[in-house]
Amino acid sequence: MAENIENNGCSQRDNAEHEGYVKASRSFNRIWKERDSAQPRLLEAILYKDNFNRAYKRVKANKGAPGIDGMTIEEALPYLKEHQQEITDRIYRGKYTPSPVRRVEIPKPDGGVRKLGIPTVIDRTLQQAITQQLVPIYEPLFAEGSYGYRPNRSAKDAILKVKEYAEQGYTFAVVLDLSKYFDTLNHEILINLLRKNVKDERVVQLIKRYLKSGVMENGVVIDTEEGSPQGGNLSPLLANVYLNEFDQEFLKRGVPCIRYADDIVLLAKSKRASERLLESSTKYLEERLKLTVNREKSRTVSVFAIRNFKFLGFALGRNGKGIYVRVHPKSWKKFKSRLKELSSRKRCQSIKPSLEKIKVYARGWLNYYGIASMKNNIDDINGWLYHRIRMCIWKQWKTPQNRINNLIKLGVDKDTARITAYTGNRIAYVCQRRVMNFAINKERLTRFGLLGLMAIDYKKPVKVISEDEKFMKQIEKWAVEE
Repeated sequence: MAENIENNGCSQRDNAEHEGYVKASRSFNRIWKERDSAQPRLLEAILYKDNFNRAYKRVKANKGAPGIDGMTIEEALPYLKEHQQEITDRIYRGKYTPSPVRRVEIPKPDGGVRKLGIPTVIDRTLQQAITQQLVPIYEPLFAEGSYGYRPNRSAKDAILKVKEYAEQGYTFAVVLDLSKYFDTLNHEILINLLRKNVKDERVVQLIKRYLKSGVMENGVVIDTEEGSPQGGNLSPLLANVYLNEFDQEFLKRGVPCIRYADDIVLLAKSKRASERLLESSTKYLEERLKLTVNREKSRTVSVFAIRNFKFLGFALGRNGKGIYVRVHPKSWKKFKSRLKELSSRKRCQSIKPSLEKIKVYARGWLNYYGIASMKNNIDDINGWLYHRIRMCIWKQWKTPQNRINNLIKLGVDKDTARITAYTGNRIAYVCQRRVMNFAINKERLTRFGLLGLMAIDYKKPVKVISEDEKFMKQIEKWAVEE
């Protein structure tokens, strides 16, 4: 791969500079001489060995697929050890050209696709190195109401802030939906915004090259005149830099603005005020920032309208005790759908791995939605899921004789076990009967480690009950006994 350095700047194979781009490019050294800088060594800090190594470790931890050059994360390490100095020298000389990103389409739950752009591992590392040095510059400048892609901030913090404003009387929301936000960032506006606070023009020009690097689809490189592809390590920061202008504008107007990436909520105390906000915010986004607002999905709504107000998967409720956070019905539906898939009798070839997958998924889901009031819903899902697991176990026991033997081992008398085993192939019906609830009861399944939901304090981090190894081994043994 070393032979590709002079042509590509790293291992990125078959990468050619765009003709117009070559003509327009200037060396970083020349740019440096032409501009004064308040950050004379920002590029040096980005390329400093310790910062670069820390960037690679972060990229490795995030994993991810190879870019257009096919180089994996593991393959990149020895390559970087050998060629890091050559890469940095090319950057200093202004000769480094990033590779186009590899287009990947991810289906959306509501239909359509989300287009991701996967940079090469080398480019991801460089982008991460840039991000690590820019975050300290921009963090003090971002608005308090911005929560996405920022250290020590989360979606839970964002919905709790909406709740706090609702308690102050801001009960009407403007929900703004941006169409293809990451793909429509205006490069000229973004570069000018960067120049306000990034005074090392060499860094600005390097970022510009990443924005203009292009996208490879079906073996053809397509120029990128706008947008910052999702999938790059630098894109989240650039997205926040761009919409920080919106945040600051409405902060000046005294309007509560809560934003998580491109999910935006403006709050008002009356329906009329919210309608005016919808008009003015749409105008600002479209005229000043050149973004496209989805007018069908953008609307004004009461924050307590369970079917219409949805923010980051959450909703707000109100009762005699006050305002509370709840899980939106669509989020519940998605949760149950995934559990149904994981507990499918077709997938439960072995009960142990199936339950482990369920537990891992449920733990992540509960860690995200744990701030919401949902005990009654969880109790309902517990009962439903226990029933589905019983059906998986019953199917794995296969033959009537095997089922009889296993029921007896679980404390069922012989006659009842025989009647149950010969009930027929109506698995759902059998597993609803009292005998199955007795034999494979909730306590046994809980000790087995199923979800651990019965022991969760919903206001604290999720704690999964330890598995009963003896019972697990029995279930695994019974699944194959004849």
